[in-house]
Amino acid sequence: MRHFGHLAPEVRHRLFHREPCVFGAGSPAKLLSAALGATLYSPATRPRLADDIVKQTERGVVSMVLCLEDSIGDEDVAAGEENLVRQFADLAARPVELPLLFIRVRTPEQIPDLVRRLGATAELLSGFVFPKFTEERGIPFLEALSGAEAASGRRLFGMPVLETPELMYRESRVDALEGIARAVEKYRSRVLALRLGVTDFCSSYGLRRAPDMTAYDVQIVASVIADVVNMLGRADGTGFTVTGPVWEYFRVPERMFKPMLRHSPFLEGQAVELRERLIEHAMDGLLREISLDHANGLLGKTCIHPSHVPAVHALSVVSHEEYSDAADILRPERGGGGVLRSQYTNKMNEVKPHRAWAERTMLRAEVFGVAHEDVSFVDLLAAAIPG
Repeated sequence: MRHFGHLAPEVRHRLFHREPCVFGAGSPAKLLSAALGATLYSPATRPRLADDIVKQTERGVVSMVLCLEDSIGDEDVAAGEENLVRQFADLAARPVELPLLFIRVRTPEQIPDLVRRLGATAELLSGFVFPKFTEERGIPFLEALSGAEAASGRRLFGMPVLETPELMYRESRVDALEGIARAVEKYRSRVLALRLGVTDFCSSYGLRRAPDMTAYDVQIVASVIADVVNMLGRADGTGFTVTGPVWEYFRVPERMFKPMLRHSPFLEGQAVELRERLIEHAMDGLLREISLDHANGLLGKTCIHPSHVPAVHALSVVSHEEYSDAADILRPERGGGGVLRSQYTNKMNEVKPHRAWAERTMLRAEVFGVAHEDVSFVDLLAAAIPG
């Protein structure tokens, strides 16, 4: 699979200076963690789940989480598990490309049980998502994952969700993060990415961000994100990929949304036709939050609606200017450091301080591609939106 692989080759050629790479479930973990992109969540109880997965793959989704936790009621867990076994058998019988598939479980015991029940169709599974992850709760999940991997003979990844009150409360946050760091370090090769449960963070204080606000506007939530990146997302080789929080809104009344688009810094001066299409597919707050995710060291995003996927992927593409700067910084002859003027003659590139940024940018360029010099985010978004 590849990002923007659902577009015709001639469209990709028009958009990309360097096209996104091809990857699959067997690719190196570092590349997969960067390639997750917009990870689309779906309740495991959906009766036509296999059809939904195939449909979303054809629309550009490359990673999905099939949820047995908060998205379904307690009384529906057994039915959800049974449905997953049926739907995986359905998918295994189809000669189609599938995204990276993960199951969000409630308990560690579900992991080996589901792998056993899936049987040969477990080959379609890339791993599991662990809810409400702490050191104490998380170790059993990671141990169960390792056991299931050994039993199945298939590589399986875990994605812990950081969402407990201990991370919100100032007096317990550092201890909680240190415990999480110990747990994930012990199983580093099995942890693909860390996910942020911002909805649960907000619930600890009875908060909910409005559709014209981002997670970073809620200061108490922003402080948690900052500390998670500080302790678990470092670029010195000790950190992990940390993904962006879920965007809860997927539709707003047209009378509210049109003014936002008219004044959006992303869309100023663009065609009315595109604005009208975006009314159905995106929101200004979502676009700003994705940009702030990147600025704060996050990559990828939890999504609950397919309309969010094109925005996440379009904003993840590396611009030609970013790529030029990163390539200059990483040139072998620059190994000794120094300062140079950007090829775009609008900034200073300082080789040693900007090296980690350049390396991260090149990894993003590999999986999401590099836009042509004259191609904007809006061009990418317009091409990526289905229909």
